[in-house]
Amino acid sequence: LQKLIHLLQATDDPLIQEQALITLSNSAAFSVNQDIIRNLDGLSVIGGMLSNCVPKVKEKALNALNNLSMNIKNQEDIQVFITQVCRTVESAPLNSDVQLAGLRLLTNMSVTSDYHQKMISSIPCFLHLLSEGTERTQIQVLKVLVNLSANPAMTRHLLRAQV
Repeated sequence: LQKLIHLLQATDDPLIQEQALITLSNSAAFSVNQDIIRNLDGLSVIGGMLSNCVPKVKEKALNALNNLSMNIKNQEDIQVFITQVCRTVESAPLNSDVQLAGLRLLTNMSVTSDYHQKMISSIPCFLHLLSEGTERTQIQVLKVLVNLSANPAMTRHLLRAQV
């Protein structure tokens, strides 16, 4: 895992980055690896890939963070990327793999109300995706919206959203 994280930092080759992110994502299926990746500062390295201009690399970084977000301690580190993930969802092509990967990560990050405030400005986008997206996109957006709606503090923001 340490070598994969270092490789991710050391290379500019999108194909190598993509493969390293896939391997890290698969490794994150095991809780012990989730802790190891966090302790090796892997979350910030993977999060740094969110600004990559290659869509496949960005998608794989989102997938890796999604798998790593199953760990509450990891969520504390991943939450710094929520605003960037929301912007990615808003700017990605409609129904794209990048958009869906971002929505899946936001779903996991919105299971508890800890980070809902960071998603408020994206509520109009979520509602737009709900009306314009394909069924897959709609289902993923609904998961985020259901999580947000479970928090009474979000009611006003959900009902006042300009669509």
